[in-house]
Amino acid sequence: MAPHDAVLGWDEDTTAEAYAAYCRDFPLYGATSRDLARRAHLADSHLVIDLCGGAGATAEAILALAPPHCRVLSLDSSAAMQRAGRRTLTDPRLGWITAPAEDLALLAPTGGVDAVVCNSAIWKTDVPRVFTAVARVLRPGGFFVFNIGGGFAGVRHADEDDAHPGLSLNRLIHQIAARDHGHTPAAAAKPPKLPLEKVGAHLVAAGLDLVESEVVAQHGTMAEKRAWLSIPVFARPEGDFTHAQRMTILAKAYALTTPQALTVTSWLTVVARQPA
Repeated sequence: MAPHDAVLGWDEDTTAEAYAAYCRDFPLYGATSRDLARRAHLADSHLVIDLCGGAGATAEAILALAPPHCRVLSLDSSAAMQRAGRRTLTDPRLGWITAPAEDLALLAPTGGVDAVVCNSAIWKTDVPRVFTAVARVLRPGGFFVFNIGGGFAGVRHADEDDAHPGLSLNRLIHQIAARDHGHTPAAAAKPPKLPLEKVGAHLVAAGLDLVESEVVAQHGTMAEKRAWLSIPVFARPEGDFTHAQRMTILAKAYALTTPQALTVTSWLTVVARQPA
């Protein structure tokens, strides 16, 4: 097991503050949140759930598109993440609930929710349970919009292939870890955890209709990627490294890149709907 300081969990202030700072300083989560909120058809909404809402980046995007009378509930199991969000998001329409996504049906009115939006975290949940809970709380015709990172969904946008012809920051990290620490990376890559076929099957089982899916590219820079990999829960490589060791490896890898070089992350974006 890796040292504790290398993998500080989501419900620790160190991780929450680093994550919230990343969301403030770089555009990725703002961009993905706005994309999901736009797809959720919020114009006439009265109640929207920000599922696995973290520090509130997605709630902020929802509030920007929802009507003045709409209430938004941000649900997340990490009190630390919500503490970070509460300091900057003070809109009276926004409420915070500290609970796991699987408990959604116990916390929201049955059939009383206009939309459920989940940015980047659905893969970490018990997906069949969460989809069933979403189906229970959505009103007829209500939307469920979420995305899945390309690696977990097994998708890759064409832009990702053209972004950086050289080695990625992740590959450089593993090369330096092997050179300096004798680190052996994990064996063959595992199959994707949540491909579209599996997502579709879970939606059908929950009684939800798949409306659309799209592989979306989000563009950034090596500097942004470095900031992302500085957050303890995302730092590389895996294994018996302290966070300080990982940051040293990251600094060496980053020194071999061009900070403003283009990077691309791929996302599978899914829109589902409760039958009318």
